[in-house]
Amino acid sequence: MAKKETKVKLERSYNIPIRKKTRETAKHKKTPRAIRVVRQFLQKHMKAEEVKLGPKLNLFMWKHGIKNPPHHVKVHAIKEDDVVRAELEGFEYKEAVKSEKTKEPKTMKEKLEKKLGVKDMPDEEPEKVEKKADKKEEVKAEEPEKETPAAEKVPTAHELAAKKQ
Repeated sequence: MAKKETKVKLERSYNIPIRKKTRETAKHKKTPRAIRVVRQFLQKHMKAEEVKLGPKLNLFMWKHGIKNPPHHVKVHAIKEDDVVRAELEGFEYKEAVKSEKTKEPKTMKEKLEKKLGVKDMPDEEPEKVEKKADKKEEVKAEEPEKETPAAEKVPTAHELAAKKQ
């Protein structure tokens, strides 16, 4: 007979007190401290190393900002295989969905193409590219080089004043 694998599943609901632990904390550190308190509480009472908090619980903790966490929170915790998943009472735990990173344009050309919606140009055949390069070289060879006259120097105000005297 083969043994059936059974997952050890433990479900509990807790009303976690937060105020005592966050009272002596600096104002701008209270909510992060409150989240650590929730994790420590669940580790201690559920006897697990890894604790995952759900998105609704996270939003509830941060609802009033970093300075004013709630004084206590009602949590529904489920332990499966030494991992505790906790969510706000009345909600189901859902794994956080990581968004795929899109390729961000790095050069100015790529940024402009993205903004203007320019599609990539189809790759031209190498023979056509070589023909274009040959034509450009021929045109340059046919044109006589023009001598550019030296730029006339415009006298400065000091030089004009010196000539007048």
